[in-house]
Amino acid sequence: MEGNEAQHKLKDMSISLSWLQISHSKIRLLIALAGIGFADILMFLQLGFRAALFESAITLHKRIEGDIFLMSSQSTALIGLDRFSQRRMYQALAVEGVESMSPIYINFALWKNPIDKNTRGIMVIGIDPSDQVLNLPNFEENKEILKLEDYVLFDKKSRSEFGPIAQLYAENKVVKTEVSEQQVTVGGLFELGASFGADGNIITSESNFLRIAGGEQGLIEIGVLRVSDDANLDVVLAKVRQILPDDVQVFSKEEFMDHEKSYWQNSTAIGFIFTLGTAIGLVVGIVIVYQILYTDVSDHLPEYATLKAMGYRDRYFLSLVFQEALILAVLGFIPSAGIATVLYQLTLQATGLPIVMTVTRLGTVFVLTVVMCTFSGAIAVRRLEKADPADIF
Repeated sequence: MEGNEAQHKLKDMSISLSWLQISHSKIRLLIALAGIGFADILMFLQLGFRAALFESAITLHKRIEGDIFLMSSQSTALIGLDRFSQRRMYQALAVEGVESMSPIYINFALWKNPIDKNTRGIMVIGIDPSDQVLNLPNFEENKEILKLEDYVLFDKKSRSEFGPIAQLYAENKVVKTEVSEQQVTVGGLFELGASFGADGNIITSESNFLRIAGGEQGLIEIGVLRVSDDANLDVVLAKVRQILPDDVQVFSKEEFMDHEKSYWQNSTAIGFIFTLGTAIGLVVGIVIVYQILYTDVSDHLPEYATLKAMGYRDRYFLSLVFQEALILAVLGFIPSAGIATVLYQLTLQATGLPIVMTVTRLGTVFVLTVVMCTFSGAIAVRRLEKADPADIF
């Protein structure tokens, strides 16, 4: 019983000693916390941008009402779509369990800002207005206007460079502009959002699309199939894959989104850059914390040597330094999480990208911070393990 009490007292003393050592020099403590905070903010931003990349890339995919998706075998992503014959959808419609189909046309065109007349690439989405193919806020009540010639719906979450379209529309002003030198009228608004591939979006009808964004009747970018409620989706999916030739890819909705994510992760440098940025933040933090802890150990080497001479083992000093590292990790993480949340909000307002703080990301960065600090402590404590009291005195 007395032995347990002694261990608890020793532990409490080591925690107090750890705090006293790192708080003794206020300047050094602030430098350490600033370094850890900088590393954490860098990791938060890189992970946030990476998540926003993937989330924005599949925003449209999530909003398409369908069960099976057809794309050309040459298509890589929404920014790299190739056309295929609409006949493939009619072939798939013959499969038992396929209830309906909808073609989607997608291309990029030059939008002229109606205020300053500057042009900017915008994603044009063409659909049949009578189809229930898109589930977007404010879209359903406005889609009938698309049946009029040269009318479009504008994404109110598009970047501001396209002009104050939502504001002008809210003021009941007639908004006319040009898309690829074809005059169009904005007949309504919807909400989708910008992505790394598209800064803005408009939706129009099939016939308007062919005039505005080019293309050829009967050639489409995405085919959407809906399966009846009483059919087995996996069975229908397998049959569609079996009957269609290799010039089209057949996806479930999950596979459709994964295909887009895979492109941004593996076929572009963006995913790698954000992952590398996170790793760099971790390395920067390790170096900073190591320097702080190493200096602290070196400054207190005579005291540690005295404790060694009194019989304290290396395990005690290791726990002491690790406790310092954990204290630094917690103190550095808390303000960095708050600053990163504010930066997320500023980025969301400036770019429209879906970047928000999540519990998962908080947990990930906190774990990385603890690993960063404890690893630094493990390296710094080696200086202490080699210390011989006889050499110091």
